[in-house]
Amino acid sequence: MMTQLVKGKNRAEIDSIRNRFRDLMLGTASADDKELGSLRALSGVARFPARVKCALLPWNALESALNARAS
Repeated sequence: MMTQLVKGKNRAEIDSIRNRFRDLMLGTASADDKELGSLRALSGVARFPARVKCALLPWNALESALNARAS
């Protein structure tokens, strides 16, 4: 899901999507954000704190990879 959503996007766009998804997972954003596409289906994960880490893991890995590439 993440790969399909960020494919062809620049760093600023990816960071925006990542931040919006993180807010969705932490329960501080609404699932109405159209930019998140199919990721909105994961909005219920916010009710299960143990699952939030799992949902954010690929996004954290992507952030680390992008930071390593920028260095």
